[in-house]
Amino acid sequence: MIKIKNLYKFYGAQLVLKNINLEIQKGEFISIMGSSGSGKSTFLNLIGGMDLPDRGEIIVNQENITKLNDDKLTKYRRKKIGFIFQFFNLLPNLTVFENIQMPLLLNGGVDVSKVEMMIEKVGLKGKEKCYPHQISGGQQQRVAIARALIHNPEIILADEPTGSLDSKTGKSIMDLISQIAEETNKTVILVTHEDYIASYAQRIIKMKDGELIY
Repeated sequence: MIKIKNLYKFYGAQLVLKNINLEIQKGEFISIMGSSGSGKSTFLNLIGGMDLPDRGEIIVNQENITKLNDDKLTKYRRKKIGFIFQFFNLLPNLTVFENIQMPLLLNGGVDVSKVEMMIEKVGLKGKEKCYPHQISGGQQQRVAIARALIHNPEIILADEPTGSLDSKTGKSIMDLISQIAEETNKTVILVTHEDYIASYAQRIIKMKDGELIY
């Protein structure tokens, strides 16, 4: 489903990613492990179309996303990608319901029943009208997961999704991500520096100093 060929990324004179080659199958759950500064978040942003490489190709379903113009890249992000961030990235002035429905609005229309079903699936029934500051960190991350899934993307990208949570809450979030991935056959790429988080994946790949280590 995803083929990455000879990928390089620089920030100024600093080489952040070096000669990355990787294939990811549809429905596969992989973890990218590495210490802070190893390049794993940059790698995730490139797959998600949030940044472009300096060299190399990222081919998703036989389409080279590194060649897309801005409009097509925006559509790729909105239609095919679901992002889950470490710090939730919820809009503070929107309710739980409104945060979750945002991708549907961006894609042209809201199905209220679909949002309600997703809220129930992530265990937030009764919290629809709450604002982010009124719910716990774990519940905020559940909102973020629901928002990432509501538009039925093909690929879920999770950047340290438990990094702001205590271990017990982090485990419940990982159980939820793992369960949804299995039920929906989504392709999940998760980056983490923690062994127990990485162990949820079918395949663990290590990154060090911008290179993949097998």
